[in-house]
Amino acid sequence: MMQGCFMKTIGIGLAGFGTVGAGVYENLERHRELIAERSGYSFAMRRIVVRDLQKQRDVSAPASLFSSRWQDLLEDPEIKIIVELIGGTTEAFDLTMAAIRSGRIVVTGNKALLAERGAEIFALASECKVPVFFEAAVAGGIPIIQSLRDAFVGNRIESVHGILNGTSNYILTRMQEAGLDYPEALAEAVTLGYAEADPTLDINGWDAGHKAIILAALAYGFWVDPTTIRVEGIDRVSAADIHFAKSLGYCIKLLGSIREKNGKVEVGVAPTLIPLGNVLASVNGVFNAVAVRGDLVGDSLFYGRGAGRGPTSTSVIGDLVEAAHVLDAPRGTFGFAPHALYGSSRSSSEIVGSYYLRLSVDDKPGVLALIAGVLGEAGIGISSVVQPESIAGVETPLVLMIHEAAYGAMCAALAKITALGCVKGEPVLFNVETFS
Repeated sequence: MMQGCFMKTIGIGLAGFGTVGAGVYENLERHRELIAERSGYSFAMRRIVVRDLQKQRDVSAPASLFSSRWQDLLEDPEIKIIVELIGGTTEAFDLTMAAIRSGRIVVTGNKALLAERGAEIFALASECKVPVFFEAAVAGGIPIIQSLRDAFVGNRIESVHGILNGTSNYILTRMQEAGLDYPEALAEAVTLGYAEADPTLDINGWDAGHKAIILAALAYGFWVDPTTIRVEGIDRVSAADIHFAKSLGYCIKLLGSIREKNGKVEVGVAPTLIPLGNVLASVNGVFNAVAVRGDLVGDSLFYGRGAGRGPTSTSVIGDLVEAAHVLDAPRGTFGFAPHALYGSSRSSSEIVGSYYLRLSVDDKPGVLALIAGVLGEAGIGISSVVQPESIAGVETPLVLMIHEAAYGAMCAALAKITALGCVKGEPVLFNVETFS
């Protein structure tokens, strides 16, 4: 047991006592001696801020710790580190900025806050010389933030590809392994607790989108405007698409893609066909994975649980220890260092990619020629055509694999194809990624 005289006690304030916040409190208590022995610090929880003081919670803490005012965290001079886990981009932003101005180090797991307001937060952090730590904001317990920021500091990052949302990955895995359609797989995820009762941010792609923006900032030195990137969810993926993709040698994943190409940074999140032989194709269930390609290190893969009480609180506690070290030995960096080495981002309409296109068409001669004509006029080539047997939910399907084309040009051509009388219903367009 470490002698008390050699161990420093640091007061912390916690905003938010949901799944992650309760996990932070619980695991700080559970592993208090282990953390102290390894780090030399003991963390004293001085205040916990929640929205509803009457709510029943599955982790108990002394009632005297709880408050409904986040301002109480700033009024206690013994609180040196504030952990922000309340979510959202309004109250959380106010708390974070006030904490920085007061000189408190901030530890946050709030991906939306950083993706949408990171530039403002880190500008103030730099001005006030107060660090912000955020390992828990991306991929739960996977140490991807520290790796991109510190371990790969000597590399030019060529690309980052990530399966960044466990709920979506679980749903797609069940669709592939059990042949479920999307509504069935979603209902199962909700029942098992892998999806919230309102899983909108998970399935519409924006949970992964916010994480992709954060990874892009670390890799390329600036914050991409969220309104300029393409973010699509998995709600249009059907059992038919899973089946057709597998027959072509692919699986479908919700993939965050970040890369630098010809001096521009490209960021997007969309359902993507991944070759079955690629390591990301084997990332199943609620697991996350991030593949980083650096010019010196080559390819590296980070894999683990991307959400949940244990994994995410692990990252928060790791950041608390880092923050404690900073209190004793201040650093010249504050969590994010902007630079202009990579220029700017490329708009989603200009990003060139390959695509999987599924149509439902009339079963008559000349249909393919009409569709190919529209694509040809746009300068878009077809690499292969598959007209499989009709299966449930798709009458007379036509699957086209499309050569590289700008996304904007592809969407314009698709609008013309949709207007053809021989095309029934809405077409389905997904990315195809070869990782070349």
